[in-house]
Amino acid sequence: MTQQHRSPHARPTVVLLTADGVVPPTHLDELRGLADVRECTADTLAEALPGAEVLFVWDIFSDALASAWHAADALRWVHVAAAGVDTLLFDELRDSDVLVTNARGVFDGPIAEYVLACVLAHDKQLHRTEALQRAGVWRHRETTRVAGRRALVVGTGGIGRATARLLRAVGVDVRGAGRRASDDDEDFGVVVDSARLVGHLGDVDHLVMVAPLTEATRGMLGPAELAALPDGAHVINVGRGQLVDQEALTQEIAAGRLSAHLDVLVVEPLPDGDPLWTLDGAHVSPHMSGDVVGWRDTLSQQFLDHLRTWADGGEPGPLVDKNRGYVSG
Repeated sequence: MTQQHRSPHARPTVVLLTADGVVPPTHLDELRGLADVRECTADTLAEALPGAEVLFVWDIFSDALASAWHAADALRWVHVAAAGVDTLLFDELRDSDVLVTNARGVFDGPIAEYVLACVLAHDKQLHRTEALQRAGVWRHRETTRVAGRRALVVGTGGIGRATARLLRAVGVDVRGAGRRASDDDEDFGVVVDSARLVGHLGDVDHLVMVAPLTEATRGMLGPAELAALPDGAHVINVGRGQLVDQEALTQEIAAGRLSAHLDVLVVEPLPDGDPLWTLDGAHVSPHMSGDVVGWRDTLSQQFLDHLRTWADGGEPGPLVDKNRGYVSG
């Protein structure tokens, strides 16, 4: 992918793709000071794109660019205010010279903290304690020591690495699963081949799913993989719902063999009547694991910083490998 350098003095035109009800970026005045800004929603994107060099995707789950691609006659860079780019990519964009960046780094620490909270809540039975309190029941119990537990983190990008470091800090024995196996990774120690995931699940206490959603990872935690997990294993999904066979996982939870914290689901919001709402051992949150106080400010500032670099002729942050669907390396 070749960098397309610009004149350092040219004023770019930026299309801001948002949606009704979405809180706007917090640095709009600064953005307008740097660029000519056209705000639009999915239904007006095609009208806003002609002549624009930059698309800032603030409506992070939008797939509108594919249908408006015919109007992108000057587009050179797309920035998505999210870690995942699975809803954005399509063949024409992949085959083009248009650069793609994402919110790399913004969510690493917050999601790692969320995963740690899920591990602690599970091993220290915090959900059970809460339920007994609400029922007015005083019942002494013993909980599990977190130190020495075994976690496999599937996904070795920035979020996975931050998660591994935090879990190791409380004594968890952590390994990673990624595209390239390694015996001496600085964050994971051992990284196993995620394409052979089923063979590495037999001794896992906490399975953390943080991989990007690609054709290679879709459905990677299926019935065979779930069956390979030991009784009592705990699944944490903070990646994408489609990484997991949700129906098969639901059956394992209903049988009392596995439990799960699911921040991402196949269909969001989770439909009314879905058994995950009420099953013991299922804990659902509304796709919020990375959303800490001030997260929109951080995302907005990140784009401004990238825009300044790009306007000066530089590369606007780490580039997404459009064929793989994530930032490599």
